[in-house]
Amino acid sequence: MTATGPSAAPDAHDVVDVVALGESMVTFLPTRPGRLADVPSFDRAIGGAESNVACALAAAGHPVRWVGRVGADGFGDHLVEAVGSYGVDVASVRRDPARPTGVYFRTAGDRATDAHEVAYYRAGSAASAMSVDTVDLDAVRAGRVLHLTGITAALSDDCLGLLRELTARRPGRPLISFDVNHRPGLWRSADGPRVLLELARAADLVFVGEDEAEEAWGITGGPTEIRQALPEPRVLVVKQGARGATAFEDDGAAQPTVTFVSAPIVQVSAAVGAGDAFAAGFLSATLRGLSARERLRHGHLMAAAALTAPGDLAVPPTREHADRLADLDDRSWETLRLGPGWTKVAAPEEVRTP
Repeated sequence: MTATGPSAAPDAHDVVDVVALGESMVTFLPTRPGRLADVPSFDRAIGGAESNVACALAAAGHPVRWVGRVGADGFGDHLVEAVGSYGVDVASVRRDPARPTGVYFRTAGDRATDAHEVAYYRAGSAASAMSVDTVDLDAVRAGRVLHLTGITAALSDDCLGLLRELTARRPGRPLISFDVNHRPGLWRSADGPRVLLELARAADLVFVGEDEAEEAWGITGGPTEIRQALPEPRVLVVKQGARGATAFEDDGAAQPTVTFVSAPIVQVSAAVGAGDAFAAGFLSATLRGLSARERLRHGHLMAAAALTAPGDLAVPPTREHADRLADLDDRSWETLRLGPGWTKVAAPEEVRTP
């Protein structure tokens, strides 16, 4: 699958590999385990599905732009500076003098457990005012790939209108990457699942978790049934948790290509940001023209970097290190074990099981 995009006019924005559009927030991470009511202090970080993807791709060596909207406040300053420090182009981020930058607090536990707590303060945020009139559409479209998520669609009617405009099928649009990212608590109505299905069907490349497909659309038959519900995207990636991921690719053949790659064994530090990192790894390999097997392996490796770090963002392996691991034979890949600090290890032999 080759990512293609529009040619840049002399006075247009520089064309980058990927443009990611969405809300980024200031994240407060607890300094110790416990209930939010009991944690005395927090460390400040940044979070946001789309900016996470942008930062990971920039760290992997790709020219990337993040387009969003933040408040004209200190938290907005911090977000723009922090995302920019990864090498991401943040020149098209707009500042809103009337609305605040979104923030959220979370506990140190795994978000999949009942003990995990997240407190969002994003209602009426600057990002919720994104629309076709308040973002630089030329900057958004000046990429080989435009990466979007279902989170943005849930923020407001204007945000949904913006995503519908960007995913409309018209000549010259960039390759549309869409991560479903079903967040039931964000939707103001019961229309969320229907809207997410509509947007996914309009995209070229879709990421969806097997679990969220069941929660949003009631699909219980696994990747094949999910593909039946989403036949339009040229590439559909179904994430299957610790088991691995399956990619369906329509390359014009009589039957689409189906590729499954198991996930490596990971010593998890924090189960946050892994889905965004997976998307970044898969997109990076897509931009490099790698095979479906290699794209899935690079997705797993980027996810493993996030899973073995405490926050949403992690230092990815070098491209050379990731390429060596992605090139392992099947037996070596299936016995691969990755723990905290693995991205600093240069040789695959040092992280494989005996």
